[in-house]
Amino acid sequence: MVNLNINKKKKKRQTHFNSNNKAPYMSCPSTCQHPLMSRYFMLHIFSYILCISHIQAMPGLKLLRFLSIIVLLNIAAGSTRIMASPPAVKGAYWPSWSQTFPPSVIDTSLFTHIYYAFLSPNNVTFKFEIPDSTAALLHNFATTLHRKDPPVKTLISIAGGGADPKLFARMASEAKSRKVFINSAIEVARRFGFDGLDLDWEFPKDPKEMQDLGQLFEEWRNVIQTEAKSTKKPPLLLTAAVYFSVEFLWAETYRKFPVEPMKKNLDWINVMCYDYHGSWDTTATGAQALLYDPKSNISTSYGLRSWIKAGMPPQMVVMGLPLYGRTWKLKDPNVNGIGAPAVGVGPGEEGVLTYSQVEKFNKENGATVVYDVETVSTYSYVGTSWIGYDDELSTTTKLGFAQALGLRGYFFWALSFDAGWKISTQASRAWASDE
Repeated sequence: MVNLNINKKKKKRQTHFNSNNKAPYMSCPSTCQHPLMSRYFMLHIFSYILCISHIQAMPGLKLLRFLSIIVLLNIAAGSTRIMASPPAVKGAYWPSWSQTFPPSVIDTSLFTHIYYAFLSPNNVTFKFEIPDSTAALLHNFATTLHRKDPPVKTLISIAGGGADPKLFARMASEAKSRKVFINSAIEVARRFGFDGLDLDWEFPKDPKEMQDLGQLFEEWRNVIQTEAKSTKKPPLLLTAAVYFSVEFLWAETYRKFPVEPMKKNLDWINVMCYDYHGSWDTTATGAQALLYDPKSNISTSYGLRSWIKAGMPPQMVVMGLPLYGRTWKLKDPNVNGIGAPAVGVGPGEEGVLTYSQVEKFNKENGATVVYDVETVSTYSYVGTSWIGYDDELSTTTKLGFAQALGLRGYFFWALSFDAGWKISTQASRAWASDE
């Protein structure tokens, strides 16, 4: 990722409060002269109103949710038209390695689709070899979630950030290996009673691999349709987790996702709108999942619009949200905004804290919490420790933006990271629905 430092001398519009939830105050120097003001003025006002309501627990959240849609319709995409769309996706990935978060504790009233993360095929045969321990996990996952009230759809997510991308490049490069992989994936999904499959290949490294990815989806959909017809079962869902932008503009090798075969053959895409900044650059703090970045195109607003501009229908786009924060160690505790000089990672393993850990850290250390209106992100700091993350407020504002764009829904990485379903509950309530 490319880090773009923000001018430390420029004072920002921010809402400040400390971790004991005292009422915030707004710092707004010369806001009317801000270059983004003409475009985002309504968003800034709405965000502050929502912040006051959020912190002071004022009534009228239903009205604010309604206002979020009306306001954001004016800023989201100019001429974008909001049209009737298929049922919303409220998704989340479940880390199968979690020892303390079994499927039985998942509150399925907050979700529509839950992903089992992850499976990978054999790196030689490209078939899925399922040991007994994994088979038990898969069976328990699908059975438990289907029997819950309400039930949710279950999908197996293949690959993931820790998988070898070269394995999938080899598999997708030849028709024979694609066929083996596709048939094996469908067989596993049916054997354990899943509703669909998801591919999280991070990432095809060049235009040839992107072309192979498109061919893979084409053949995968054909086999899914043929299998459903022969078995008289509903077709399996087919989705993909993808980069925040349709193009890799900042990489050494330019490439672009194959939008045409993707929109033809997938049910939707899960856009990973996070990890814009992190431990790979410890020179400055960063908002790792910011909605807007006035200094660059590395932002959720840019990424989502890039997919739509490339031809992906908005109703096939699902926005990713992080349930974790990234941390830095400040060079100077008195210089503590977004883009402040840093000298290393902060609290947490490799500079990462789950949202529940962030809340605990803030409370135990009396951290100052800042909602940054300009970027629509939250951060906290105490001493030299700095954490960038999403809370209920930034999440709610992002969801209003996503609905204004006409997106299909949202998903979280990852299920077990929330604090008592706090953000998951707020997100489910905030997503306005015609159902």
